Amino acid sequence: MRIQFPTASRAPALIMAVLVAANVTACAGGSNPVRDIATAVGAGPKTAPTPDFVAQSRPQSLDYMPIGTPVEGRPTPARSPDEIKAAESELDALRARNESAGAAAARLGGTPPPEPIKMPVNTPQRPRQKTNSNTNR
Repeated sequence: MRIQFPTASRAPALIMAVLVAANVTACAGGSNPVRDIATAVGAGPKTAPTPDFVAQSRPQSLDYMPIGTPVEGRPTPARSPDEIKAAESELDALRARNESAGAAAARLGGTPPPEPIKMPVNTPQRPRQKTNSNTNR
Protein backbone atom coordinates (compact mmCIF):
# COMPACT_ATOMS: atom_id res chain seq x y z
CA MET A 1 0.00 0.00 0.00
CA ARG A 2 1.32 3.37 -0.95
CA ILE A 3 1.36 6.19 1.61
CA GLN A 4 0.32 9.58 0.31
CA PHE A 5 1.53 12.68 2.10
CA PRO A 6 -0.66 15.75 2.02
CA THR A 7 0.80 18.35 -0.33
CA ALA A 8 -0.56 21.30 1.63
CA SER A 9 1.70 20.60 4.66
CA ARG A 10 4.87 20.64 2.55
CA ALA A 11 4.47 24.24 1.49
CA PRO A 12 4.84 25.84 4.97
CA ALA A 13 7.80 23.58 5.77
CA LEU A 14 9.47 24.49 2.48
CA ILE A 15 8.86 28.20 3.04
CA MET A 16 10.24 27.94 6.57
CA ALA A 17 13.34 26.10 5.31
CA VAL A 18 13.94 28.78 2.66
CA LEU A 19 13.56 31.57 5.25
CA VAL A 20 15.95 29.87 7.67
CA ALA A 21 18.49 29.31 4.89
CA ALA A 22 18.18 32.95 3.80
CA ASN A 23 18.66 34.13 7.38
CA VAL A 24 21.73 31.93 7.86
CA THR A 25 23.31 33.12 4.62
CA ALA A 26 22.54 36.72 5.53
CA CYS A 27 24.29 36.26 8.88
CA ALA A 28 27.42 35.01 7.13
CA GLY A 29 28.05 38.44 5.60
CA GLY A 30 28.61 41.75 7.31
CA SER A 31 24.93 42.35 7.92
CA ASN A 32 22.50 40.60 10.22
CA PRO A 33 18.87 41.28 9.31
CA VAL A 34 17.48 40.03 12.62
CA ARG A 35 19.82 42.32 14.56
CA ASP A 36 19.10 45.23 12.22
CA ILE A 37 15.35 44.86 12.69
CA ALA A 38 15.71 44.52 16.46
CA THR A 39 17.91 47.62 16.58
CA ALA A 40 15.45 49.59 14.44
CA VAL A 41 12.59 48.66 16.76
CA GLY A 42 14.67 49.59 19.82
CA ALA A 43 15.11 46.12 21.28
CA GLY A 44 18.57 45.49 19.87
CA PRO A 45 21.99 46.43 21.16
CA LYS A 46 22.90 50.09 21.31
CA THR A 47 25.97 51.02 19.31
CA ALA A 48 28.36 53.27 21.16
CA PRO A 49 30.04 56.12 19.29
CA THR A 50 33.67 55.59 18.41
CA PRO A 51 36.03 57.33 20.88
CA ASP A 52 38.08 60.19 19.46
CA PHE A 53 41.48 58.56 20.02
CA VAL A 54 40.36 55.47 18.10
CA ALA A 55 38.98 57.51 15.21
CA GLN A 56 42.19 59.56 15.02
CA SER A 57 44.56 56.58 15.19
CA ARG A 58 42.89 54.50 12.46
CA PRO A 59 42.68 55.29 8.77
CA GLN A 60 39.30 56.05 7.23
CA SER A 61 39.58 53.28 4.65
CA LEU A 62 41.29 49.99 5.41
CA ASP A 63 42.67 49.06 2.01
CA TYR A 64 44.04 45.65 1.13
CA MET A 65 47.70 45.34 2.02
CA PRO A 66 49.43 43.34 -0.71
CA ILE A 67 51.69 40.54 0.46
CA GLY A 68 55.06 39.92 -1.12
CA THR A 69 55.67 43.41 -2.46
CA PRO A 70 58.90 45.06 -1.38
CA VAL A 71 58.72 47.97 1.00
CA GLU A 72 60.14 51.23 -0.30
CA GLY A 73 63.39 52.18 1.43
CA ARG A 74 64.93 50.98 4.67
CA PRO A 75 63.84 52.37 8.02
CA THR A 76 67.51 52.82 8.96
CA PRO A 77 70.38 53.44 6.57
CA ALA A 78 72.95 50.71 5.97
CA ARG A 79 76.13 50.88 8.06
CA SER A 80 79.41 51.94 6.58
CA PRO A 81 82.44 49.61 6.70
CA ASP A 82 83.97 51.75 9.49
CA GLU A 83 80.81 51.41 11.59
CA ILE A 84 80.80 47.65 11.03
CA LYS A 85 84.45 47.37 12.16
CA ALA A 86 83.71 49.47 15.26
CA ALA A 87 80.74 47.24 16.15
CA GLU A 88 82.86 44.10 15.64
CA SER A 89 85.64 45.44 17.89
CA GLU A 90 83.05 46.34 20.55
CA LEU A 91 81.63 42.81 20.40
CA ASP A 92 85.14 41.31 20.57
CA ALA A 93 85.91 43.37 23.70
CA LEU A 94 82.64 42.24 25.26
CA ARG A 95 83.44 38.61 24.45
CA ALA A 96 86.92 38.91 26.02
CA ARG A 97 85.42 40.48 29.15
CA ASN A 98 82.85 37.66 29.42
CA GLU A 99 85.51 34.99 28.91
CA SER A 100 87.69 36.46 31.69
CA ALA A 101 84.68 36.63 34.04
CA GLY A 102 83.87 33.00 33.19
CA ALA A 103 87.45 31.93 33.89
CA ALA A 104 87.39 33.71 37.27
CA ALA A 105 84.12 32.00 38.14
CA ALA A 106 85.57 28.62 37.14
CA ARG A 107 88.57 29.21 39.44
CA LEU A 108 86.26 30.08 42.32
CA GLY A 109 84.04 27.12 41.56
CA GLY A 110 87.01 24.75 41.56
CA THR A 111 87.49 24.83 45.34
CA PRO A 112 86.75 21.55 47.05
CA PRO A 113 83.56 21.36 49.07
CA PRO A 114 83.92 21.54 52.86
CA GLU A 115 84.13 18.30 54.76
CA PRO A 116 81.01 17.24 56.59
CA ILE A 117 80.77 17.84 60.31
CA LYS A 118 81.46 14.74 62.37
CA MET A 119 78.71 14.16 64.86
CA PRO A 120 79.40 12.25 68.09
CA VAL A 121 78.25 8.67 68.01
CA ASN A 122 75.26 8.05 70.23
CA THR A 123 75.62 5.11 72.57
CA PRO A 124 72.47 3.14 73.16
CA GLN A 125 70.88 3.79 76.53
CA ARG A 126 69.32 1.22 78.75
CA PRO A 127 65.57 1.27 78.48
CA ARG A 128 63.85 2.66 81.52
CA GLN A 129 61.85 0.31 83.59
CA LYS A 130 58.18 0.98 83.71
CA THR A 131 56.84 1.54 87.16
CA ASN A 132 53.29 1.28 88.21
CA SER A 133 52.28 4.37 90.13
CA ASN A 134 49.79 2.36 92.19
CA THR A 135 52.43 0.02 93.62
CA ASN A 136 54.70 2.75 94.98
CA ARG A 137 52.31 3.80 97.75
